[in-house]
Amino acid sequence: MSKPSQPLIVAIIGGGFTGAAVAAHLFEGDFPVSDVKVVVAEPRDQIGRGLAYGATDPAHRINVPAGKMTLFPDRSEDFSLYLDGPANGDHDPGLIAADGLAYPKRSVFGDYVHARLRPLLDAARVEHWQSAIVSLVPEGRQWRLTGTDGKTLVADLVVLAVSHPAPALPRTLLPLKDDPKLIADGTVPNALDAVSPDDRVLIVGNGLTSADMVASLQRLGHRGAITSISRRGLRSRGHGPVGQEAFGDFVSKPSVRASALLSRIRRAIREAEVQGLSWHSVLDAVRIQGQQIWPSLTLAEKRRIVRHVRPFWDVHRFRIAPQVEAVIDDAIASGRMTSLAAALKSVTRSGDAFQVVLQPRRGAAPVSIEVDAIIVTTGPAHGDVLDSQPLLLSLKNADLLQPCPTGLGIACDVHARALSADPTTPGLLIAGPLARGTFGELMGLPQVTEHAVLVAQQIKDSLARHRAGGPILSRAS
Repeated sequence: MSKPSQPLIVAIIGGGFTGAAVAAHLFEGDFPVSDVKVVVAEPRDQIGRGLAYGATDPAHRINVPAGKMTLFPDRSEDFSLYLDGPANGDHDPGLIAADGLAYPKRSVFGDYVHARLRPLLDAARVEHWQSAIVSLVPEGRQWRLTGTDGKTLVADLVVLAVSHPAPALPRTLLPLKDDPKLIADGTVPNALDAVSPDDRVLIVGNGLTSADMVASLQRLGHRGAITSISRRGLRSRGHGPVGQEAFGDFVSKPSVRASALLSRIRRAIREAEVQGLSWHSVLDAVRIQGQQIWPSLTLAEKRRIVRHVRPFWDVHRFRIAPQVEAVIDDAIASGRMTSLAAALKSVTRSGDAFQVVLQPRRGAAPVSIEVDAIIVTTGPAHGDVLDSQPLLLSLKNADLLQPCPTGLGIACDVHARALSADPTTPGLLIAGPLARGTFGELMGLPQVTEHAVLVAQQIKDSLARHRAGGPILSRAS
């Protein structure tokens, strides 16, 4: 253990939005700066962008109005003020949607987060270690981190703020994984360069990423037919009427069974309709109350929700920006895009095209189509997250990390401390969406921001114990 006179070294692995938010909130309020050194390990050029907000395609927009996006829960207008300020030089004629609200390009929100971290970086309160971490090993009551650049760091506390795993390639497509017309991850820069303007495109998956791909294709001048598929035929919805408040109370008498919770939600939607409100208001209430709803459910009920309900939740919870929704609606109305409830049965190469056999839902006869390009947008493989990256796999094999039994991310306790086989393991905190198996709703703002505040507070409490000569955070503390 470090002596109380020495600074506490906090290493944050991952410098996307979550890692940046944890670092920012460490320096909010009364915090003894001289007693801590914060190092953010992030291979990208800038902290604060990550996968979500490092998007360079101008067709990709944040999915909620700017007024609901902020790095600081107690300063709800912070991002809107940034948009209006001279620091934002982005000219965006499509900024204001048909509903009169601002939906900036996703990269602009990354600009904002980095701008808010810039003073901490300039003052050397936060250090950017531009490297990926390949090794994390306990050394007594500390951790030794090794980066791809060969450098090492010994830290007292480590925060895992890593991103989602890449989309899992469907088994049917594995034999074609090296085909240039099979785009396994559309979020990679220039991923759609292989798609020609007249290509017939199959999009596997029908959520937010699928919507982004359609918007990108439209921006690139694509005019070929698009077929999008998902097992249930669900696709992300748009936003409800402006000005609706959240409707419904799901926590004063919490449900302990998934079926009871679903019944209450359906009943609340009917009650909302009587009052002239749309279903959006009820789902907003569920989202806001999600971290209070989740603990009341047993593990079996949580797993039931993950297995049966999550696809329906995702398409209602994660809504697309009106600008993107308009592109999709136009493509469907013109007959250029078709959305089907189907699964891949087989895919083979036939000259310059793919011969695809789809299995429609509910046992209908298989359907054969011919396409020129395939884009996979099935979303992150949450259940296999510990196998998705060498660092996480090594921690799993060393019994330092465990998969969450809900099937959502990494196991941790209600204080965000990672659960390991050894209760004396040094302090290791899980920040961001990979902790949602414990915390429930933890995928979008403001929930990720609020969770970053919780993690930062855990670190501050550890610093207080450290200064008093007590133990650094661990499961035994």
